[in-house]
Amino acid sequence: MTNAEYIEAINTRCSRRSYKNILLNSAAADIVKDMVDYVNKTAGLNCVYFEDASFAFTFPFSGKFAGVALCGPDTIAAREACGYYGETIVLQCTYHGLGTCWVGGTYNENKIIEKLDLPKKTRFYCLIVIGYASPKKSVVEKAMYKATHKNNKPYQKMFDVCDDKLPDYYEYAMKLVEAAPSAVNRRPVKFKYENGEISASVEEPYSDKSIDFGIAQLHFQLGASAKGVKGKWENGKFVADKQRILKFPKKNIDEQKGENNNEQD
Repeated sequence: MTNAEYIEAINTRCSRRSYKNILLNSAAADIVKDMVDYVNKTAGLNCVYFEDASFAFTFPFSGKFAGVALCGPDTIAAREACGYYGETIVLQCTYHGLGTCWVGGTYNENKIIEKLDLPKKTRFYCLIVIGYASPKKSVVEKAMYKATHKNNKPYQKMFDVCDDKLPDYYEYAMKLVEAAPSAVNRRPVKFKYENGEISASVEEPYSDKSIDFGIAQLHFQLGASAKGVKGKWENGKFVADKQRILKFPKKNIDEQKGENNNEQD
C-alpha cells in the first residue's frame, strides 16, 4: 500500500464488533496470513493467524471473524512492535473493506493461549479481530463508542513540553495520532517538542501502553511522510531525514506573490 492509501484507511477505520456470520474467504485469508508472516520476519515477532477467532468470545462481539494474536518476546520493544506492525495489518484490512478491531481483554485468554503453542519466553499481548462487518452498527457498538469517545483528547493535550509552534508537517502528523486507536481510547502517549525535535513516551512502558505507543508511532510517521518528512522512531525519538524535507524557501514564495500582484495590475 502507498502512504496515501494508509492515510485513507486511517480516516475510514472504526472499531467493529458486529460481524456477518461468515468467515473470510480463502483469498482474503491468504492475504492476511501473508501479512502476518511478513510482520513476524520483519519485526521478530511470533504472531499467529486464527481462521475463526469467535471461539474466544461471548460478548460484545457477534458473528464470525478471523483473528491475529499479537505475540512476541517479553520486552518493551516487542510491545511497541506489536502496536506498530499490528496497526499496519489493521489499516491494510480496512483499506480493502474488512472490519477490524483491536481487542485487549474481552476474550477468554486461556482458550487462546491453549491454541498458540508459543516458544518459551514469548508472550501473547492482544488480539486483532478481522471480518466482514455488519452493514449497520449494533446497539452495543454504538453504546461502547459513545462511552469511550466522550472525552476525546486533542493532540495539543498530548504534549508535556512544546517550546515552539509545531511545523505544519508535524502538526499534520499529530492530527493522525489523534485518530490512532488505543485501549479504551485513553491515548497514554506523552509527546515533547524541544529544539525542533519530537520525542514521546508512556508512563508505564512495560505494559500494554507500549502497544498504544507503537500504534501512535506509525500514525505519526505516515503523517510526516505525507508532508515530505521521511523519518523513523529510534529510542523514543522521531529521527527525521533532514535531506528529505520538501519545503519551498519563503523568500521565493513572497517574490512570486509580488510578481502575481504586478501581473494583475
